[in-house]
Amino acid sequence: MRLYLKEAILVVVVCTVTACSPARQKAFYHSTAPESTAAVAIEGEGNQPVEQVVEQVEKSQQILDEALEFCQASQDFWGQGDLENAFASLDQAYNLILRTNTNENPKLIQQKEDIRFMICKRMLEIYASRHTVANGNHDAIPTVMNRHVEREIKLFQGLEREFFLESYKRSGTYRHEILKALAAAGLPRELSWLPLIESGFKIKALSRARALGLWQFIPSTGYKFGLKRDQWIDERMDPKKATQAAIDYLQELHKIFGDWCTVMAAYNCGEGKVLRVIRNQNINYLDNFWDLFERLPWETARYVPRFLAALAIINNPEKFGFDLKDTDKPLSYETVTISKQSRLKDIAKAIDLPSQSLDSLNPELRYKVTPPTPYELKVPRGKGKILLAKLDEISVYKIPRRLYVYHRVRRGETLSHLALRYRTSVRGIAAANNLRRRHLIRAGQRLRIPTKWKGPIYASAGKTGGAALSRPLWHRVRRGDSLWLVARRYNTNIRTIMHLNKLKRTRLHIGQVLAIRKGTDEVGSKVSTTYRVRRGDNPYYIAKRHDMKLERFLRLNNLTPRSRIYPGQVFLVDVE
Repeated sequence: MRLYLKEAILVVVVCTVTACSPARQKAFYHSTAPESTAAVAIEGEGNQPVEQVVEQVEKSQQILDEALEFCQASQDFWGQGDLENAFASLDQAYNLILRTNTNENPKLIQQKEDIRFMICKRMLEIYASRHTVANGNHDAIPTVMNRHVEREIKLFQGLEREFFLESYKRSGTYRHEILKALAAAGLPRELSWLPLIESGFKIKALSRARALGLWQFIPSTGYKFGLKRDQWIDERMDPKKATQAAIDYLQELHKIFGDWCTVMAAYNCGEGKVLRVIRNQNINYLDNFWDLFERLPWETARYVPRFLAALAIINNPEKFGFDLKDTDKPLSYETVTISKQSRLKDIAKAIDLPSQSLDSLNPELRYKVTPPTPYELKVPRGKGKILLAKLDEISVYKIPRRLYVYHRVRRGETLSHLALRYRTSVRGIAAANNLRRRHLIRAGQRLRIPTKWKGPIYASAGKTGGAALSRPLWHRVRRGDSLWLVARRYNTNIRTIMHLNKLKRTRLHIGQVLAIRKGTDEVGSKVSTTYRVRRGDNPYYIAKRHDMKLERFLRLNNLTPRSRIYPGQVFLVDVE
């Protein structure tokens, strides 16, 4: 930093505190306007002869005018991106005002101080711009090497070497498009390596903070920068759209901080946290990332040195013992707008492609199903016309209806027992009940159990015509059901339902199976009814008691030979 930079900083602080008024700025421009020599000379008259005073004033005014010319030249050099000559011009201007003898003339003193303020302010602006993207300079992000960066380099060389090599290899898939977007926005090329630190160039990377995708957006920030998120699509996993959102965010942060290292720190932990650190400092002059480093959260403070370490390795891999030659090929695709909701697996089969290729081109589809609204589907080049020709042959996706039953936990039961009993998964039960600690359930707790019950014996309301008349009709009790509502739904009466099910009272419980009418099922000619499990029962005894084959009892109740049954459960059995 130049010798007078500290003085420049102090001048800016004083001017900021005193909040220079528009009147002062106006006075400055008036003071630099040409004035008659006589007018200035009269104000400077003292004991010296008038001619000598006029000569000194003219000489001082010429020096100040020359200093202003150098300031203007500095501005021109800065606009062209020539920072060295911009600094040199300000050097000359500063040396000139130091030589100026104002002779206690108020006008000259005012001009000198205003020019000094202009030089100091311009020096700070140019110094800060060395860390910004002036004219897209590839040196916009400084390649700092300090102990923090060196420590991250050693980690990449050791424990994280495999991660670095795999991430670098994956970068080939997406970095070409990222570079084009950065160039269009006028941002440094080096920012294309941010995803290596953010996500390892994994398109579906998910952090502990629920940040998702190549650029690791949390839902709120993604929404702020236009990334759509609904039942079918999460555009945080769309490489192209997420890249544009990241560029918009980085540009906004750069307008706030002006220093790319601080911008990257804010990208990692949020601008609010960095601004609080800056505000809480006791120092009011120019903020630099390394001034803030120790006050930032550890993960954020490590983030920038980690990025600079990656840049150092990529720029000179041989020096650090890396061979960075092989990368994955860039994506090559075309888009086809479709309005039909279909599975990617069915689309891939129609155009003779492995389903994985469509999955990798459209990672933003959360369930590998196109949405019901018009959607631009990415397909390999040359497959667009084929897809349009076969679009009518692709089946429409129907949303599967998720069925639930409710279970009151008994002493000794675990989620794995319930998952086996209801033919579902521990993860499914945990998700349906928002269980964070999956293995902790308590007796008496009421759980919602997702199930895929598709047995043909449970008919729904309205399916009572034709061949269905010869089949029995059953109803599984759901939340809110009552005998009156069930009877009304199936066009029968409460007395008939109680008689068929041998009910002594009208109270029902969720999951209970009710016979609505008798008949013959699709398996045989026997009539089915319900049976409530008692203590000591097992499938074999129940089947034998009702003169049934064990295989039929299990199939009728969607059980397996390993299924466990409990007292109070209701099953279907044959009756004469």
